Amino acid sequence: MPKDQFNTRLEIAKKKISKRSKVSEEVSSSKLGIAFKMSTEMVAAVVVGTIIGFILDNWFGTKPWLILIFFFIGVAAGILNVVKSAKKMQNK
Repeated sequence: MPKDQFNTRLEIAKKKISKRSKVSEEVSSSKLGIAFKMSTEMVAAVVVGTIIGFILDNWFGTKPWLILIFFFIGVAAGILNVVKSAKKMQNK
Protein backbone atom coordinates (compact mmCIF):
# COMPACT_ATOMS: atom_id res chain seq x y z
CA MET A 1 0.00 0.00 0.00
CA PRO A 2 1.49 3.38 -0.99
CA LYS A 3 2.27 5.91 1.71
CA ASP A 4 -0.16 8.54 0.32
CA GLN A 5 -3.08 6.13 0.38
CA PHE A 6 -2.26 5.16 3.97
CA ASN A 7 -2.14 8.83 5.06
CA THR A 8 -5.48 9.51 3.37
CA ARG A 9 -7.13 6.59 5.15
CA LEU A 10 -5.57 7.67 8.43
CA GLU A 11 -6.99 11.20 8.07
CA ILE A 12 -10.46 9.84 7.27
CA ALA A 13 -10.35 7.62 10.37
CA LYS A 14 -9.25 10.54 12.56
CA LYS A 15 -12.15 12.68 11.31
CA LYS A 16 -14.66 9.92 12.07
CA ILE A 17 -13.31 9.53 15.60
CA SER A 18 -13.40 13.27 16.27
CA LYS A 19 -17.05 13.45 15.08
CA ARG A 20 -18.02 10.64 17.46
CA SER A 21 -16.33 12.31 20.42
CA LYS A 22 -18.09 15.63 19.69
CA VAL A 23 -21.49 13.91 19.65
CA SER A 24 -20.82 12.16 22.97
CA GLU A 25 -19.73 15.46 24.57
CA GLU A 26 -22.97 17.14 23.43
CA VAL A 27 -25.07 14.33 24.88
CA SER A 28 -23.33 14.43 28.26
CA SER A 29 -23.61 18.21 28.50
CA SER A 30 -27.31 18.11 27.68
CA LYS A 31 -27.85 15.48 30.40
CA LEU A 32 -26.07 17.75 32.86
CA GLY A 33 -28.36 20.61 31.83
CA ILE A 34 -31.45 18.47 32.34
CA ALA A 35 -30.24 17.39 35.79
CA PHE A 36 -29.58 21.02 36.72
CA LYS A 37 -33.05 22.01 35.48
CA MET A 38 -34.74 19.28 37.55
CA SER A 39 -32.84 20.16 40.72
CA THR A 40 -33.62 23.85 40.23
CA GLU A 41 -37.33 23.09 39.81
CA MET A 42 -37.31 21.06 43.02
CA VAL A 43 -35.55 23.73 45.07
CA ALA A 44 -37.67 26.54 43.63
CA ALA A 45 -40.92 24.75 44.50
CA VAL A 46 -39.81 24.21 48.10
CA VAL A 47 -38.63 27.82 48.49
CA VAL A 48 -41.80 29.29 47.00
CA GLY A 49 -43.99 27.08 49.19
CA THR A 50 -42.06 28.03 52.31
CA ILE A 51 -42.22 31.75 51.50
CA ILE A 52 -45.97 31.58 50.91
CA GLY A 53 -46.38 29.78 54.25
CA PHE A 54 -44.23 32.39 56.01
CA ILE A 55 -46.25 35.28 54.56
CA LEU A 56 -49.57 33.66 55.45
CA ASP A 57 -48.33 32.84 58.97
CA ASN A 58 -47.42 36.47 59.54
CA TRP A 59 -50.77 37.56 58.16
CA PHE A 60 -52.91 35.16 60.22
CA GLY A 61 -50.58 34.84 63.24
CA THR A 62 -50.46 31.03 63.10
CA LYS A 63 -46.68 30.51 63.25
CA PRO A 64 -45.22 27.83 62.42
CA TRP A 65 -48.15 25.79 61.09
CA LEU A 66 -48.65 27.34 57.67
CA ILE A 67 -44.89 27.39 57.05
CA LEU A 68 -44.79 23.64 57.66
CA ILE A 69 -47.88 22.92 55.59
CA PHE A 70 -46.72 24.96 52.61
CA PHE A 71 -43.19 23.55 52.91
CA PHE A 72 -44.58 20.05 52.37
CA ILE A 73 -46.86 21.29 49.59
CA GLY A 74 -43.75 22.76 47.93
CA VAL A 75 -41.91 19.44 48.29
CA ALA A 76 -44.85 17.60 46.71
CA ALA A 77 -45.07 20.12 43.87
CA GLY A 78 -41.33 19.84 43.25
CA ILE A 79 -41.48 16.05 43.13
CA LEU A 80 -44.42 16.19 40.71
CA ASN A 81 -42.51 18.58 38.43
CA VAL A 82 -39.46 16.32 38.42
CA VAL A 83 -41.60 13.24 37.66
CA LYS A 84 -43.34 15.06 34.79
CA SER A 85 -39.99 16.14 33.33
CA ALA A 86 -38.63 12.61 33.64
CA LYS A 87 -41.68 11.20 31.85
CA LYS A 88 -41.26 13.72 29.03
CA MET A 89 -37.60 12.73 28.67
CA GLN A 90 -38.50 9.06 28.62
CA ASN A 91 -41.11 9.59 25.87
CA LYS A 92 -38.53 11.34 23.66
